[in-house]
Amino acid sequence: MKAINKKHQAMVNRAVKWLEKYNEANNQRDIADGTGDEKLYRKYDRMCEKTWEKYEEYTSELPKREVEQIEKSKLY
Repeated sequence: MKAINKKHQAMVNRAVKWLEKYNEANNQRDIADGTGDEKLYRKYDRMCEKTWEKYEEYTSELPKREVEQIEKSKLY
């Protein structure tokens, strides 16, 4: 994803990377929930929490318009 302002590109890349990791963990959590595997569900639930916190950490350092661009993308 390309940042609106070039100076924010590195932070946008990091935020997108953590959002992708969150999406992957969320998909795995949904699969574990569907199969009824509580242990695996808890593992991916914790992973979702950690990756979401990292995503929010990076987006908190970005201007609002950069965050809106990420949230309007297909990743969000």
